[in-house]
Amino acid sequence: MFENKRRAGWAPEWILLAASACMLLLGNRHFIAQALVGRNGAELSTWAFGGALVLALLAINFLVLSIFAWGRLFRPVIVLALLVTAGAAYFIDSFGIVIDPSMMRNALRTHWGEARELLGLRLAGALLLAALPAWWLVRRPPVARTLPRAVALRLGAIGLALLALGAALWMAFQPLASLMRNQRELRYLVTPANVLWSATALARDARRAPAGPLQAVGRDATPGPTLAGTPRPRLVVLVVGETARAANWGLNGYARDTTPELARLPLVRFPAATSCGTDTETSLPCMFAAVGRRQYDEHRIRGSENLLHVLRQAGVGVHWRDNQSGCKGVCDGFAQDTVAAMAPPGICNGSHCLDEGLLHGLDHLLPRAGGPALSVIHGPAAAADAPRQDALAGFVVLHQIGNHGPAYHRRVPAAFKVYQPACEEDDLRRCDSQGIVNAYDNALRYTDHVLATLIARLQARAGEIDSAVIYVSDHGESLGEHGLFLHGMPYAIAPEVQKRVPMLMWLSSGFATARGLDTGCLARRAAAGGVRHDHLFHSVLGLFDVRTEARESDWDLTHGCTRGSTTQLARAAG
Repeated sequence: MFENKRRAGWAPEWILLAASACMLLLGNRHFIAQALVGRNGAELSTWAFGGALVLALLAINFLVLSIFAWGRLFRPVIVLALLVTAGAAYFIDSFGIVIDPSMMRNALRTHWGEARELLGLRLAGALLLAALPAWWLVRRPPVARTLPRAVALRLGAIGLALLALGAALWMAFQPLASLMRNQRELRYLVTPANVLWSATALARDARRAPAGPLQAVGRDATPGPTLAGTPRPRLVVLVVGETARAANWGLNGYARDTTPELARLPLVRFPAATSCGTDTETSLPCMFAAVGRRQYDEHRIRGSENLLHVLRQAGVGVHWRDNQSGCKGVCDGFAQDTVAAMAPPGICNGSHCLDEGLLHGLDHLLPRAGGPALSVIHGPAAAADAPRQDALAGFVVLHQIGNHGPAYHRRVPAAFKVYQPACEEDDLRRCDSQGIVNAYDNALRYTDHVLATLIARLQARAGEIDSAVIYVSDHGESLGEHGLFLHGMPYAIAPEVQKRVPMLMWLSSGFATARGLDTGCLARRAAAGGVRHDHLFHSVLGLFDVRTEARESDWDLTHGCTRGSTTQLARAAG
């Protein structure tokens, strides 16, 4: 009987080959289609190139499975590989994304409330499509072998797979090398190798994460004369937008008036700013760093102090309020709260909160003479027991949910859903392109209202406090152009709509006077363009009048626009 069972079983290598073929069919349609773009289907060379790609993918899948599928892990590895392949392919095919380390990191750190918007019946169907062959394959009984024989046969199979891979690469070397050199992002469409590679890269980066204290930045920071001698509290509110793209921003000349309330206010309007990254996980730490995209070094950025630390060193109180997936480490050690935790009435519904919640109890965050609410923690460690001192100047960051997709409709109360019909689905493929744009533009209209409301509240306190507001989005968004949705494409090949973001600045008359700022000069500087996230760190320090060697005048938008500056003196002389 035992011998009969052995003869009835399948060789493990045949099971792995069958699983590899399933992974090829489930996960690499998009890669093969992109690789064959522009090729003539009637030419033999196209079929030869396509065949070589299929052989190479089959060999890669077989090698991946052969390395990990041993002993008791044999069946679990097959099931996991098929499910991961199907899941990854669903997101690639649905949103036109690539799965690289940056996208993987962003996905792993996404808030559950946002992540579940990406889940649905289509994803369940894709996983079911993978579960069926997985179930069938794991029910095949592998033949029993002694360990030496099993190892020898597995190594032989791996050798054959390597030969097949080598033959495929040799047959398609020239066109494949050219393709990968010109379209480097295609390697991140090879599934599930892209998932394995990206996960390995993240694990490697985690081991390389800086240990111990952050590298010091701006420890020489001191308040300048207009800050040190101010008789009134000074406040700067930075609103970090989410997924708002400059192309749909009304103030930038978009066909629709998506910013009607802001259009009535005296603002410094920046036509479009260039973002540090195409996802929050990259952009947020980068835009608060002293050196941003122009000398981009992720390890340096994450291992160094940022704008918040420099402001604290100068005696400015800092508070971070979040309505999204956190500050990505930027606000660690600083006072912070979330809209979800505050749960303002009528603002939160389950795991989703509207951005008006960011303004809830805002008065308690404003510095005020005779009893300021904000406090500054002295010392680089920012320990809980460090000495505290009231701060007459405050910096408040409001981190929006903004236009976070794909569920744009969830970001907007009913009163602001002015563009109809709007997509009301989490699965964007179930909506037409105009419905998607309508839902996205409605969310921008709501951001317009939130910003205008914030400015109105600060304007109402103009007799007590000098305040300024900066708004800039962290990155843009694709709304179906070129088959792409959402964001997170590798920066080098990302479309401009994912990198060009709206930015504006509002100053109370008291703030401009106390700081000695010429708003007309700022407006001319803004109209000249060329503004980037890299300007934020230095310009905020300039607004407060914080003196430090870390503040670079070339990247400070206020430089040359203050009373007594070279620009102002030249204008007076003329």
